[in-house]
Amino acid sequence: MTFTFKAIDHIQLAAPKGCEEEARRFFNGILGFEEIEKPETLKKNGGVWFAYGNVQIHVGVEDPFSPAKKAHPAFEVENIEELKQHLLENNIKISEDNNLPGANRFYVSDPFGNRIEVLEWV
Repeated sequence: MTFTFKAIDHIQLAAPKGCEEEARRFFNGILGFEEIEKPETLKKNGGVWFAYGNVQIHVGVEDPFSPAKKAHPAFEVENIEELKQHLLENNIKISEDNNLPGANRFYVSDPFGNRIEVLEWV
């Protein structure tokens, strides 16, 4: 084979129409992702894009909308206990999970019900 996968360019999460402000509050305001400009040709579709370093999340409008309950992105973080405390202080519910050997992890849902895994390797 002559092709190579280099990286994940972005993660697409679905959300209902009118999701943009709530997505900004969660991904930018609480998680600290920076909003990035969508290409002009895609703005008409709604949604909003975010980046944190080289990680991008694209929140796209899906109609009808149904949140992802099993499929999910997983983010490796540093200082997971600080993030956990920050989320709890912002009234974000977390679900502990100790089933992955060598990892401290939990799950959280975005404002639209999409599952997100957060982990730190120990």
